Amino acid sequence: MLTIRKSEDRGYADHGWLKSYHSFSFADYYDPAYMSWGNLRVINDDLIAAGSGFGKHGHRDMEIVTYVTAGLLGHEDNMGNGTDIPPGDVQRMSAGRGVMHSEFNHAPDQTTHLFQIWIEPIQKGIAPGYEQKSFAEAEKRGCLRLIASADGAQSSVTIHADAAIYAGLFDAAETATLSLNPARKAYLHVARGTATVNGQKLQKGDAVLVADESSLTVAAGQDAEVLVFDLAP
Repeated sequence: MLTIRKSEDRGYADHGWLKSYHSFSFADYYDPAYMSWGNLRVINDDLIAAGSGFGKHGHRDMEIVTYVTAGLLGHEDNMGNGTDIPPGDVQRMSAGRGVMHSEFNHAPDQTTHLFQIWIEPIQKGIAPGYEQKSFAEAEKRGCLRLIASADGAQSSVTIHADAAIYAGLFDAAETATLSLNPARKAYLHVARGTATVNGQKLQKGDAVLVADESSLTVAAGQDAEVLVFDLAP
């Protein structure tokens, strides 16, 4: 079963320096029908204005994955990490017992576009951790490249959660099929462009909540970038 969630149906917050679209209930946006999907708790589509960002704040007991599609995101935390996250990089931060961090767009004239993803961990109270890896465009072109997994397979970042995340780039005749366990859930989000998913045409910002399906096929992309999540039921 595929349930399509249109881009315009998401929650939205405009803070001036930050424009954020919420796929699930977050902050002041609350929709009891969209609290989470499986163990995927948050997927925020964020646009951070030049010279702005999130000041130091804390998280606990959550696996947080950051995926940047445009611009550059600066990150600092109390684990001693200070780095930039460019498009193509995937950052994993395990909040565990507690972590403090900040995120900024230091560019003077460029907006940073990123997806902040929260996945519920398999165990609470673990030691906080950090990992960042780069995935070239060629690795995601016309396929669904594993970028995060519970066992770090295929050089993906390791998340302490019963989940896997794939990213793909699609144009014209490029197509890819991902096999699914029908007993689990899945979620697909179109980060940019347009594509068809199991024959359903989707636009930028659209998503598909998936249950009782054995596969997902992405095709007919037009400058499409997609994220796919294999999730606990």
